[in-house]
Amino acid sequence: MSDDVISSGWDVLDASHEALRTAVRAVPADGWHLPTPCADWTVAQVFQHAVGDQIGYAAALTGEPGPDFNPFAPSGDMEGVDPAEFLEDALARAAKAWAGADPDAAQVPVPPPPHKLSPWSGSAACGLDAAVHAWDIARATGRPSPLTPELARPLLKVAREIVEPLRPRGAYTAALAPDEGDDDVAVLLRYLGREPLWSASYWL
Repeated sequence: MSDDVISSGWDVLDASHEALRTAVRAVPADGWHLPTPCADWTVAQVFQHAVGDQIGYAAALTGEPGPDFNPFAPSGDMEGVDPAEFLEDALARAAKAWAGADPDAAQVPVPPPPHKLSPWSGSAACGLDAAVHAWDIARATGRPSPLTPELARPLLKVAREIVEPLRPRGAYTAALAPDEGDDDVAVLLRYLGREPLWSASYWL
């Protein structure tokens, strides 16, 4: 990470934040309206959702205000928005909040049910949200996956802890069947209901 990036002190979260930065930086000026692996959402909408969720995790920890828009109904309107500034504000808020979390606490508050997790699981859940949407954005814009096996393994661990109660709410679709030869990244993506080979032209 660069010197001006705030570290949360939680390795999985910091790596996930960097994955999201990498994906967003690579979005071309005309790429915000591209389709993504999130059905019916454009790159802009996935981006707005990811930003809102990071603010939501920070707010759960600190009691400060959450996002001033609904992350689950993102507008996709990027008029007048500086993507880098919009993202960095959210990531900084999340990183600062998690940097202040007590690693020895039994539980910390988080947005997804059951709304309380161990500090490691909570920080990794925040990371999971950032990392999976980093992948969505990267694939939508034709970029390589920002996920690594080293990051995917702990993300899968926390995914198995939190995702099932979220599927009926539409946050994640049904898990896809594993495929022979799947690496750790593919295993994670399929568990989250994503086709690892997805591209904008995959289904054409």
